[in-house]
Amino acid sequence: MTNLSKSSEPVAPQRETVLTLTDVVKTFPGVRALDGVQLEVAAGEVHCLLGQNGAGKSTLIKVLSGAHRPDSGEVMWLGQPVSFTNPQAAMKAGIATIYQELDLVDGLSVADNIFLGHEPRTVGFVNRPQVRRQASEILASLGHPEIPVRREVGKLPAAAKQVVSMGRALSREARLMIMDEPSAVLAHDEVENLFRVIRGLTAQGIAVIYISHRLDEIREIGDRVTVLKDGRTTAANLDAKTTPTTELVSRMTGRNIEYVFPPRPAEPVAPSESAPLLMVEGLTRHGEFADVDLAVHSGEIVGITGLVGSGRSELMETIFGARRAHGGRVTVNGKVLRPGSVTAAVKAGLGMAPEERKSQALVLGEPVYRNMTLANFAGYAKVGFTDAAKERQAADEVAEQLELRPRDVRRVVRTLSGGNQQKVVVGRWLLGGTRLLLLDEPTRGVDVGARAELYQVIRKLADSGVGVLMVSSEVPEVLGLADRVVVMREGRIVRQAPAADIDEETVLDLVMAGSLLEGSPAV
Repeated sequence: MTNLSKSSEPVAPQRETVLTLTDVVKTFPGVRALDGVQLEVAAGEVHCLLGQNGAGKSTLIKVLSGAHRPDSGEVMWLGQPVSFTNPQAAMKAGIATIYQELDLVDGLSVADNIFLGHEPRTVGFVNRPQVRRQASEILASLGHPEIPVRREVGKLPAAAKQVVSMGRALSREARLMIMDEPSAVLAHDEVENLFRVIRGLTAQGIAVIYISHRLDEIREIGDRVTVLKDGRTTAANLDAKTTPTTELVSRMTGRNIEYVFPPRPAEPVAPSESAPLLMVEGLTRHGEFADVDLAVHSGEIVGITGLVGSGRSELMETIFGARRAHGGRVTVNGKVLRPGSVTAAVKAGLGMAPEERKSQALVLGEPVYRNMTLANFAGYAKVGFTDAAKERQAADEVAEQLELRPRDVRRVVRTLSGGNQQKVVVGRWLLGGTRLLLLDEPTRGVDVGARAELYQVIRKLADSGVGVLMVSSEVPEVLGLADRVVVMREGRIVRQAPAADIDEETVLDLVMAGSLLEGSPAV
């Protein structure tokens, strides 16, 4: 069993325990997502779940909601061992999951969404007056009688949609609600209202598992905290209001997964001694990020990290021209790029590997060589036709450089592993003569062994003079691979520093509100 934290006094359970997980394990090909998780949740409490991206929170949610079945370990629900075969079984048992991306049907009314799949019926027909009446009663119990039950859900603001999702859970008499980053899309006043609703739920004896990266929220709404790291429980049943931030952060850091990073150059790039390849000045997109200043030099890897929603990916897409900035400018090799133009960015020597490579960067049914030549397709035309032999030869040279496996460039991209698919995307830009490569979550969905290969590829590109700007949710990855680190929070850069001058705990504290740097030991 995992050795749990003992440095903070655990909160003695005061209420009936409704959920207990003991040594729960869940594995997928190439990764052990849950590795002996322990969790205990009591009726009427808000139990907060903390952990970095990749700590196992999402997998744990899916086990509890019936989307995954654990490989081993025990899940006790209301005093009985359970193994839910599907989400419907979990919901029927009284466990409801409210995801960050709400699963409501925009075209249906509020009332129809609340009772979707189990509508009250009379003589075999849906009893609409009863549906609307009971929906109104549920919304009133949540403190929101003003939400019109006849209105289409798609016309409601985000905060009201969350209330409707909670109403759906109550319509099924849920005894445990799992809330995954519920405040991510809410304004400050809406978060306060969310907390009021949660307190009303717990007053009825309903248990809540609350997942958030925001420590200030956990202090305000939480009762107990469990911390996950690399699929293990590293601290359980800590007091949400009194456990020092230093302890919470330390329990989230120190990964066991091995990150095998290539060595940095003996003489690292000195930004002050050379003109930047990329200069971003005051770049702004309303509602996403503001006043961003950063630079990337030839041969330098700059890593951006921050929470989901901090504006990282939106910034990358704006630099690449896929989004149009509302202010500021992007300069490449001393020339200002035309805003909102991918064509201008590519002509200037920029290439981008997006986070969703399968849907945004690859033609899965086409061979490797055709995917690699997409960015410069006209260069392989011959009398109005593509020169397939020329395409294959060029792609084969890049495949060798990137150590693509298998090396057959005729192979359909869909059949490659995640790591090799990512190499194909990178190879496309190499064929196009890219001088600045933008990488958004380059190792997302890549197994541990293939990560090391990708790190080697990225470092070799930098050593050859290519500038690299990368986004990663995994702090160790940014610190281990990048030469300089940029930390974003809520759409703004809060710190830039050489990777050697900043550590993981500092980065985590910066992205979770900067409390340690402000001198508070407990908030």
